Amino acid sequence: PAMVLKDGTPYFSFGVMGGDMQPQGQVQVLMNLLEFNMNVQEAGEAPRFFHSNRGVALESGIDDTTAMQLIDKGHQIVKDVDVFGGYQGILINPETGMLQGGSDPRKDGCAIGY
Repeated sequence: PAMVLKDGTPYFSFGVMGGDMQPQGQVQVLMNLLEFNMNVQEAGEAPRFFHSNRGVALESGIDDTTAMQLIDKGHQIVKDVDVFGGYQGILINPETGMLQGGSDPRKDGCAIGY
């Protein structure tokens, strides 16, 4: 689990479970949110990659061009399933305090509010 602060105030509480995938997935989700301007749900749904001592596993949704570019840079691409973690997150709007939830479709769970 992680807590991201914005101007010293809680902004985003989230986690990506999955052993060695946990820190890798958390960085990918956070980059999706902050750098690629995805919303809290899109950030968790976006395709992920997993780097291990066997090579780099690419989730479906990452195109063949990207795979070829990684191979050209010396990476070994491996096939793997169900290693891309499971995400849950809550984004806190700093102006309104409104909560937005995201839940990974890779695992069971959902974001519900009242």
